[in-house]
Amino acid sequence: MRASRASATLISATPEPVRTAASAPAGGRGAGVAVMVGSGLSNQTGAAIGSLAFPVLGPLGVVAVRQYVAALVLFAVGRPQLTSYTWAQWRPMLLLAVVFGTMNLSLYSAIDRIGLGLAVTLEFLGPLTIALAAVRRRVDACCAVLAVAGVVVLMRPQPSTDYLGMALGLLAACCWAAYILLNRTVGRRVPGAQGSAVAAGVSALMFLPVGVVVLLRQPPGLPAVGFAVAAGVLSSAVPYLSDMFTLRRVPAQAFGLFMSVNPVLAALVGWIGLGQGLGLTEWAGIGAIVAANSVSMLARH
Repeated sequence: MRASRASATLISATPEPVRTAASAPAGGRGAGVAVMVGSGLSNQTGAAIGSLAFPVLGPLGVVAVRQYVAALVLFAVGRPQLTSYTWAQWRPMLLLAVVFGTMNLSLYSAIDRIGLGLAVTLEFLGPLTIALAAVRRRVDACCAVLAVAGVVVLMRPQPSTDYLGMALGLLAACCWAAYILLNRTVGRRVPGAQGSAVAAGVSALMFLPVGVVVLLRQPPGLPAVGFAVAAGVLSSAVPYLSDMFTLRRVPAQAFGLFMSVNPVLAALVGWIGLGQGLGLTEWAGIGAIVAANSVSMLARH
């Protein structure tokens, strides 16, 4: 999951800790970069492992388990005070819970139909749009055109094009953008990691009936449950905790720039781990979207 407040640049999906990157020693920054690499691989590997449970649990069942894991991790870290919130605090947290669940469900459903690399690339358009909309420079306009060109390449009509899968990827992008904006509101109104913890908990409750139905309809074997739990740990718990570590040691610009690599990591993990090979045209589309964000981030300073 992406659980942060959204950095001023691009992505912050975990409640944003106090950043001391500017004063961190060089060794600390090196450790932060290493953790970012591990986090990105963990996130995409978790999604790939979770897809192995699709034949038994389906994307809905895998997402349900992932939501449970995310709730457990965030509640342990955030320790929300449930009886102390006002309606003004509850409202954005409840909206965040709905967006959180919809984002993960649409992403995993897209992965099931169009593969990991393309699904994650389309989802990445959400935070990229937020980043490009926040500034008014010529270079950002050029980056937006480059990103649109990448999308056109990826979604060009073909006999084998899965338009529903593409639409689900774009829905995940919209949800990620909404998630960033809502996290900003929650971050202003609720202290620490409590807002994300509450949102994750409510989302897990929303998916609780799904888990019950899956268990009653066809009790899954241990391998399928293990794959789903692994997806929750690798794609929720590990990225959340690693981002807390990284944001204290790496400048926000470097963090946002590295996040650009996630579509490439997803495509590589899908290719190596799941045999989901991509053609040169698809790689060109992914490269255009990644380049659009990278150039925009580098041009800010």
